[in-house]
Amino acid sequence: MKFTSELLHQIEANLETGALAPPIYQTSTFVQEAPGVNKGFDYSRSNNPTRKCLEDLLAAIEHGAGASAFSSGLAAVDAVIKTLKTGDKILAVDDVYGGSFRAFTHIYKKLGIQVNYVDTSDIFEVEKALNEEVKLVWLETPTNPTLKISDIQGIAVLAQNVGAKLVVDNTFASPVLQNPIKLGADFIIHSATKYIGGHSDVIAGAVISKSKEDADQIKFIQNATGAVLGPWDSYLLIRGLHTLELRVKQSCKTAFELAEFLHAHQDIQKVNYPGLESHPNHWIAKEQQNGFFGAVISFSFKDDSTETALKFLKNLKRFKLAESLGGTKSLACHPASMTHKSTPKSIRIEAGVKDSLVRLSVGIEDAEVLIEDCRQAFENTQKLKPIDVLK
Repeated sequence: MKFTSELLHQIEANLETGALAPPIYQTSTFVQEAPGVNKGFDYSRSNNPTRKCLEDLLAAIEHGAGASAFSSGLAAVDAVIKTLKTGDKILAVDDVYGGSFRAFTHIYKKLGIQVNYVDTSDIFEVEKALNEEVKLVWLETPTNPTLKISDIQGIAVLAQNVGAKLVVDNTFASPVLQNPIKLGADFIIHSATKYIGGHSDVIAGAVISKSKEDADQIKFIQNATGAVLGPWDSYLLIRGLHTLELRVKQSCKTAFELAEFLHAHQDIQKVNYPGLESHPNHWIAKEQQNGFFGAVISFSFKDDSTETALKFLKNLKRFKLAESLGGTKSLACHPASMTHKSTPKSIRIEAGVKDSLVRLSVGIEDAEVLIEDCRQAFENTQKLKPIDVLK
C-alpha cells in the first residue's frame, strides 16, 4: 500500500486547530492585510485553500509539476484545448469519449482547430498520421467503451519527434494503475467524477501538467475562464483519494473474474477487457498499468442484436442502468444510446462502438454476486418479449 501510505501523510493536520481532515473553506473572498497584500488567497475563483490541498495531492500522485481542479471532466478537456490557437491540429484516438467528440466537432472546429482520428492502439498508424502540424496527441487508454490500449511511452517518443505534446485521459486507469507523466505524457486529464471521487456524488475534473510552464498556463486558463471546482466538491475528492487504491484494486480483481465468466459464456461474441490474454494489447496493459487491468468491461452478443443487449440490461438487478463509472456500486450502460449518443453512428461503428455493445462498470461488490446477476440476466433475456430497439 505504498501509494496510499504516501498519499495519506501528505495531508497535514490543520495548524490552527489540529483538525485531521482538511477544512472546507466555504468562502468567496478573503480579507487582505493591505491592498494587494494577502496570505496567498484573495478570491476563491483564483485560489481556495481546500482546492489547493486537492490540487497539490493530484500533482504529487501523478508526478506532475502542478494540477488544476475543474467543475467537470469536460471543463478540464476545455482547458487543455485552450492552450491551442486557430490552425492547430489534434491527433485523437478514434474511440474517444462521446463528450470530447461533441466538443471537438461542434465547438473547437468552428474556432479553426482540426481534429483527426486514428486507432492509437496501433502505434504504426499513429506514426503515419503524425506531422509537424499536430500540436496535441490525444489518448484515452483504456478507451471508452471498447477498452483499447495505447502504448503511452512509444507514442510519447513519436509526439516529441514532431514537437507535439501528449495528452492522456487517465480516467479509466486512475493514478493507482497508471502514471502517464512517468511514461512521457505532457498532460493528464481526469474526469474526477469517476474513480477519484469514487462515490457517485460529485462532478469534477482535473488537469495535471508535466512542466511548470504548462501548469502555470492551465492555472491561468482556470482562473481566466472560471470553471473552478468549489471547496465542498474539492473536499469530497480529497476524501475519495483516501480510499482510491483500496477501491480500485478491489474493483479490478472482481472485474477480472467477471470478464473470465463473460469470455466463457456461450451467448457472448466478444469481451473487451485488457486483462484477457485474447486482448490485442494485453501485454502493453500488463506493463503500463502496474499489473492491473481496470474495472470496466464491454461485450457484444453472438447474435449481434441490439434487442438482445437491451433485454439483458433490463434483466440486471445488481448492476444499475446509469451513465458514469468508477463508483462503489456497479453500473451498466448501453453506450450507443447513452454515453456515445452524440457521436454519429457511422463514426461510432467504425471505432467499434456497435449498437449491440454493453458496458459494465464494476464496483466493490463481491465477484460471485455480480457473476450471478449476469448469469440470471442471460437466462431471463431469452424469456422477455420483444422490446423497442434503437432505430
